[in-house]
Amino acid sequence: MLTESSRDSALALVDEICPAGEPWMKTIRKGQVFRILDLEGNQAVDTLFYSADDPEERYSAVDTIQRNRNLYLTAGSRLYSTEGNVMLTIVADTCGRHDTLGGACSQESNTVRYALDKRFMHACRDNFMSAIAHDHEHRLSKRDITHNINFFMNVPVTPEGRLTFEDGISAAGKYVEMRAEMDVVCLISNCPQLNNPCNAYNPTPVRLLVWEGGPDEKRG
Repeated sequence: MLTESSRDSALALVDEICPAGEPWMKTIRKGQVFRILDLEGNQAVDTLFYSADDPEERYSAVDTIQRNRNLYLTAGSRLYSTEGNVMLTIVADTCGRHDTLGGACSQESNTVRYALDKRFMHACRDNFMSAIAHDHEHRLSKRDITHNINFFMNVPVTPEGRLTFEDGISAAGKYVEMRAEMDVVCLISNCPQLNNPCNAYNPTPVRLLVWEGGPDEKRG
C-alpha cells in the first residue's frame, strides 16, 4: 500500500547519509519517526531492530509475518518482537513492499550461491559485525545477528516455494517511514552485494532521518 508522508527534512533530529556498502547504528526513541530514503534507487537496506532496554528482545520475522498475515511489509505493517510486542509501525511507504525472507548476505552465502572466489567480497554480516564491534553502548554481540528485514529488496516467492532475487521495485527518492512503539536500537547494513540484482549490481547510499513524534509536521 503506497502512503506518502509530508514530514519536512529540515525539522528532522537526525539527517544522515549511510554510504554505499556501509553500516549504521542508532537508538530511536518511542514515538519518534524513522525514515529510510533510497537516494538513487534499487538499493537493498538490511535492517535489524532490538529493544533498547533489553537486547534479548529483538525483531522477529516469524511473529511479524504471522501477525500481519503477509510475507511482505508496507504501510500499516507492524514489526513484532520475539516477545510478541509491537516494536515499530510502518506509517508511510512509497515503495510498496519490503522483503522479510531473503536474509543478509555473508561471505559463506556468497560462496555457496555464487562461486568460491566470491568469498573475499564484503557482505552484510561483515557490516553488522563491524558496527557491533565498534559499539560500546548497546551490549550486542555476534550471536545477536538474527533474521533481518530487507527494505526495498525484491524477493518473490515462486509457486514451488523458492525465493528469487530480482531487480528492485524501488526508485530514486522512494522511502519507508516507521513510528517506534518502544525505544529501539536500529542496526543497518546498506547492502554491498554485487552478485545479484538486489542493488542493480551497483550499491548506492541511503538517507536516514528521525523526527520527534506526532502528526506530519510541515514548516510554518
